[in-house]
Parts: sequence; C-alpha cells; structure tokens
Amino acid sequence: MLDDEAQFLHDLAASVPGFLQSGKSIPILEKSEIENRNITACVEDNIVTALSLRYCNLTSLPVSISHLSKLRFLDLTGNLLSSLPDALTDLQNLEALYLDENQLTAIPATIGHLRNLKTLNVALNRLEALPPGLQELQNLRSLNVRANRFKSLPEFLWEMIGLEILFLGDNPLEALPPEIGNLTNLKELYIHSSDLTSLPESIGSLTALEIVDAGHNALTLVPESIGNLSALRILYLSNNQLTTLPESITNLKNLIYLNITHNRFTELPAFIGSLTTLREFRLYNNALTMLPESIGSLTQLKELYLLDNKIEFLPESIGNLENLRILDLRNNQVIDLSDSVR
Repeated sequence: MLDDEAQFLHDLAASVPGFLQSGKSIPILEKSEIENRNITACVEDNIVTALSLRYCNLTSLPVSISHLSKLRFLDLTGNLLSSLPDALTDLQNLEALYLDENQLTAIPATIGHLRNLKTLNVALNRLEALPPGLQELQNLRSLNVRANRFKSLPEFLWEMIGLEILFLGDNPLEALPPEIGNLTNLKELYIHSSDLTSLPESIGSLTALEIVDAGHNALTLVPESIGNLSALRILYLSNNQLTTLPESITNLKNLIYLNITHNRFTELPAFIGSLTTLREFRLYNNALTMLPESIGSLTQLKELYLLDNKIEFLPESIGNLENLRILDLRNNQVIDLSDSVR
C-alpha cells in the first residue's frame, strides 16, 4: 500500500471513534466481501480499490481522500455528511459511489469528472437539484435519487441515454415529461410514492423496461402505450386511483407479476385472461364483487391475492389454475366456494 494511502486510512480510522476498537485499523477484506460491511477496505496489488465507511457518524470527508487515486468502490451510506469536498471528484477511477442516508443538500458541480462512474446512489438526502455536470457521466448506468426533495427534474436527465436503472420515487414529483421516452436503454424504472396523477404516453418508447414501479401515486389511468413494453416482467400499480386497465396490457407477453392492490376496481375486464405468463397477481383492497371466467386462462399463476374485496363467488374456471399454491380470499363475502376449489 502506498504511504499516503496508508496514512489516509490511519487518519480516517481515528476519525470514527467508537466504531473501531482502540488501536485497530480499518480491516482489509477481499473485494467480494466488502459490500454492506460498515468499515472495511479492499487492497489489490498493494493499492486500495474499495472502501466502505457505512453508518460511522462521519460529518465530513478529509480532502486527502484524493490520495486513493485507484479507488473504484466507495460506500459512505448512513453518515451525517451535509456536503462533499471537491477532492472527491479527483477519484477518476471510481465506478460506484454510494451516498445514501446522509444530509446532502448538493452534489459537487465537478461530479462530471468521475468519467468511469457506473453507479451513483444519493437516496434519502435533502437534494432539490442535480448539477449539470452529471450529464457528463456517459458511463453511468444506475442513478438513485429516491427520497429527496425534487419537485421537478432537469432536462439534461432525459438526455442520459446510457441509464439502465433509474430510481426517482419518494419525491414530490407531480409529472414526468414526455422526454423520459428518450431513455430507451432503461431496464428498471422506479417512480413510486410521488404525486403523479398521470404517466406520459412516451413511456411506451421504453421498450427495454423489465420492471416498472408506479405504485403509491394518484394515477387514474394507465396509458395505452404500456402495451409496447414487450420486455416487462414486473409491474407495480398499487395504491393509486385506478378503475380499469388498458386492453393493450394483453401485449405484455413476459409479465410474471402484476400488483393493482389498493385501487378502485369494481370488476376485471375479460381480457385479463390473456396475461397467460402471470405467476403472481395481487388484487387486494379493491371493490371487486366477482372475477371473470377468463381468470381460468392464467394457468401459470402460482399466487392469487384477493383479500379485502367484496367477492361473493368464484367462477368455475378457477379450477383450471393447476399451478396455484396460494389463494387468499380473506375479508370477502364468499358464501359458497366453487366445487373446483374444494
């Protein structure tokens, strides 16, 4: 290990009293062992390549962190950082930076210097804006800004077409712009727990999407273009104000999980039976009084959750669900079970 790197780690260990035993240095682990460890480092060929300082009550980072010039992984989750030194952006080999659960109000304008960064997590902070330098991170694949204070998002975000995973949920966002449709490499989109009342039709351009979480909003409709998401496997629409689904949803031939709990459905359309790849279907806390006969076409279904509705009887076709392992009918008004489920 280089002298300045060793000195930095020694000084850093001294700055987290109570988290290391007296006289102990930061433990050195293999790269595969470092994730989710609170205080650890990884050294390869005598060079520090990964550093984890999670939940250490750190209030600042020393400028000398720039001495770790070969660092590729840095996890500072769960500290008390309200700002970051510009020296942090001298770590130009950094590929993953975790800053969740701090007290950050801004990201350094020089963040764009981290040209090799692939993952940036700044969830659960106090951010209201993103610096323009962020758009210079052409290798960024995963961005997590969940649970901050964003009321809107910068236009340049929709030009970051390399993004594959985007967490925007738990922010007071009232709308998503049509330009979100530019992010055609997105595989996972999390826009839950915001103030969204609608989704743009352009979401149908995101044909690489495999996971969409739009739960806990105020959606009254799902756009027809959702049917263009042919790779979609998991769709969360829980805790909205939905009363119906678009028929285009039948085009989702890879969908295995659908959650429409806590909405305002009084009935399900017959075309729901076209979702023949579904394995888990969650419908609880609606106002359903019956299920369509077509439910029996969901022959891959393993789990069906119907609790807290107003269902009085089940269709005979439910007996076709030979793979069903869980059928939850609690808090309904079922008088007599179909012979097919006895």
